[in-house]
Amino acid sequence: MIEGCCDPGRARNLVEWFFNKTKHCRRVATRYDKFAANYLAFVQLASIRLWLRIN
Repeated sequence: MIEGCCDPGRARNLVEWFFNKTKHCRRVATRYDKFAANYLAFVQLASIRLWLRIN
């Protein structure tokens, strides 16, 4: 469970929100990358971008 989050419903909503936001990034949603390592690296970059709230 996510630290500092006592409600399981809130934790689930945060995870759903994250995946919904990453789907807006076309490269993550369609998985253009041939190798899993490249895909994981781009998911990590998209996550950092969301965390920093950069458009």
